[in-house]
Amino acid sequence: MKRYDLRHLHDDFYDRMVELIDQGLQVDEVGIFLFEVGDYASIQKSADVIKQTGHDLMNSLKFNEVDWTIVVKKVDEDTIKERAAAFAIAQKEAEEKAAEEAKLAAEKEAEKAKKLAEKAATKEEA
Repeated sequence: MKRYDLRHLHDDFYDRMVELIDQGLQVDEVGIFLFEVGDYASIQKSADVIKQTGHDLMNSLKFNEVDWTIVVKKVDEDTIKERAAAFAIAQKEAEEKAAEEAKLAAEKEAEKAKKLAEKAATKEEA
């Protein structure tokens, strides 16, 4: 287990964290990364970065009033490749679903506008 203090990098610690995981940890070794919270966006972004790299995020917790720690376990290259492939498939499915939902919403709006126009035309005829 290794501990890394990245507080001095403020909100620009993500690349260094990935570098330390790749070069500083052995497969199945755990790293504890301490960073400064700032506006709390860094907490979610740090979890997203770990997920994108394919390693295991084991824990994420508040260390004190301004600092946060995440615990990461380095995984082997085969696992990273499997997770990257699964992540790509999931991302593609999410994009397709969002596109389909947008299409359905647009069709619904068009139908609603058509009904309003028909209703207005009926009122004008009367």
